[in-house]
Amino acid sequence: MIDFVGKKQWFFLISGILIVAGIISLAVFGLKPGPDFAGGTSMTLQFSPPVEQSQLREKMAELGYDKATIQNAGEGNFIIHIVEITSGEASELAGQIGAELDSQVKISDYYLASPTVGAETARNAGIAVIIAAVAMLFYIVWAFRRMPSPFRWGTCAVIALIHDVFIIVGIFSILGWLAGVEIDALFITGLLAVVGYSINNTVVIFDRIRENVSRHISPDFAVTVNSSIVETLGRSLNTSLTTLFVILALFLFGGATIHYFVLVLLLGVIIGTYSSVCISSQLLVVWERREWRALLPFAKRTT
Repeated sequence: MIDFVGKKQWFFLISGILIVAGIISLAVFGLKPGPDFAGGTSMTLQFSPPVEQSQLREKMAELGYDKATIQNAGEGNFIIHIVEITSGEASELAGQIGAELDSQVKISDYYLASPTVGAETARNAGIAVIIAAVAMLFYIVWAFRRMPSPFRWGTCAVIALIHDVFIIVGIFSILGWLAGVEIDALFITGLLAVVGYSINNTVVIFDRIRENVSRHISPDFAVTVNSSIVETLGRSLNTSLTTLFVILALFLFGGATIHYFVLVLLLGVIIGTYSSVCISSQLLVVWERREWRALLPFAKRTT
């Protein structure tokens, strides 16, 4: 039997490193806002015959759009984010680019984003995550009301949920710095979906712990928790893998416009599964046994 509980300090250390790295990146670089948050114009240009991204970037710079963000969407399509321009100006720009690159250009998608609306969207998303966390806390407290200290169970689940959100946001901050990955409205949607997925996995494991506590399989709570994790491990991994297969298919064939949304889901499934197995349940043990030193890296283990 795998001793997950016995390795809890290593799991806490891994999570601590990821969270601290993300916080440092957020403090130094922040998140790279897409047009949904920063404002401006986003449009998809379709070239026939296709052109190279480097050629398009060079021409955009020559036309005064040197800070444009250009994303290759495949099959001669490019998603371009620039400062706010009207639809007429966009058509004129497309015509200029087509003439310069000797290609027919069609605008297949065009929209304007207001930074005010983007800020409101981000604020509402934050409120939604807080409301969801509080609602899940009360639900788990009610669902595990027959267990000793049900508030403890709900708190551990919500801490694991916040852990997932922090790590994903931190990774996107790092990716924004290294690879120019932007956040948009779909990023918020994906983050909320991850919140639901993560808590579902945690509840499954908690429910098995509750069953095993009722069956009195061991007087040692840590042994009961570890047995419950092992018993539900196959189900957790199978669910995660089948979900990942679908997400990978979307990432590979779903088009560039949803790449970042799918990336959030991909990270969320992996990190959510990890936190359910390695974080939330371990926190229950730490709280039950008052082993607060276990939360510190390389702290001396208590017996």
